[in-house]
Amino acid sequence: MIVLEFKAKGKASQYQAIDEAIRTSQFIQNKCIRYWMDNRGVSKADLSKYTKVLARQFTFAKNLNAMSRQASAERAWSAIARFYNNCKKGIKPTGYPKFKKHSRSVEYKTQCWKLLSPKRIHFKEFGTLKLLGTYDLAFYSTELIKRVRVVRRADGYYIQFCIKIDVTEEIEPSKQVIGLDVGLEYFYADSNGNHEENPRFYRKNEKKRSRLNRRFSRTQKGSNNRVKARKKLAKLDLKISRQRIEHAKRLARCVVHSNDVIVYENLQVRNLIRNHSLAKSISDAGWYQFRCWLEYFGKKFGKITVAVEPHFTSQECSSCGKIIKKSLSTRTHKCSCGCELQRDHNAALNILKKGLGTVGHIGTLLSEQNASGETTSLLAGFNQSMKADSLKEESS
Repeated sequence: MIVLEFKAKGKASQYQAIDEAIRTSQFIQNKCIRYWMDNRGVSKADLSKYTKVLARQFTFAKNLNAMSRQASAERAWSAIARFYNNCKKGIKPTGYPKFKKHSRSVEYKTQCWKLLSPKRIHFKEFGTLKLLGTYDLAFYSTELIKRVRVVRRADGYYIQFCIKIDVTEEIEPSKQVIGLDVGLEYFYADSNGNHEENPRFYRKNEKKRSRLNRRFSRTQKGSNNRVKARKKLAKLDLKISRQRIEHAKRLARCVVHSNDVIVYENLQVRNLIRNHSLAKSISDAGWYQFRCWLEYFGKKFGKITVAVEPHFTSQECSSCGKIIKKSLSTRTHKCSCGCELQRDHNAALNILKKGLGTVGHIGTLLSEQNASGETTSLLAGFNQSMKADSLKEESS
């Protein structure tokens, strides 16, 4: 499944109709969650049936397409199913389903929309919109478009097309392995001794954001100046978010292209940001996004991505294995065996050893079901190929 995104251009009345559809979708999603809370044991099909009841009770809900109402019910069920899975696995916090407060999108399945041309789309509820973008929708069959999502952002409205197709590319094997240790001093340090600088997009724009936030707080509630100030602040946040995503995507693609096996830490970022002294810097680094793109490109290009536990990777000596306690301010690893390395470089070497010497789990964010047996076979094939210098034959 791939997602192609275009910016939508329309009239002010069409934008108002989109906002109304988004509010209705949020209303149905919250109603489905409340229905599940009041009637424990309901299934996904029961929530889908409940959308018909809501359409009969509320006129504005009936104005939304039936498949869009079902898509809103599916969103509610995804939160419920995630809660059940976390309870079974013993994950805490369990993530109890919450009501949606700020919804920004509405989904359509295969009805209520029609492509007039690769650059124009017609919706039954808010008319024809112009599509601005570089993707060629004519390359894909209309039957492959399973969902169309209308998204509202700070700088306008966007149309996303979810196309049921798997994009895979074959590239020449590099016969290289790498271990990555993400950090705050550097964005990451690899097992070869290379470092990637931390861009710190939020820190660089923090003064500008504080100025816009003060200007927003001084405006009067309900005034036009407050709306303008809020839009400027939202656009800056959107810009920072896009910079962080593009940076993670670019680095992940380069790392996957240059190596056949990528080993990284299985960090729980949501637990790390509980440290209020480092929460802002950790959130600004974007480690989770970098990991997501590593696993995505690993699947796309047929490379091996292995996540290992981060315990003692910074404290253990990569040469002799001795545990040497270090504080966060200590940036150099020194051991009695004579090993002296930069702290992150030492951790990257330990991460690589763990990935090649133990059974990790491949693509944990994409598929956790093949975590046990598949990793063993792939790593074994890789080790044999490095010895025989025939990686292509072993990996196939």
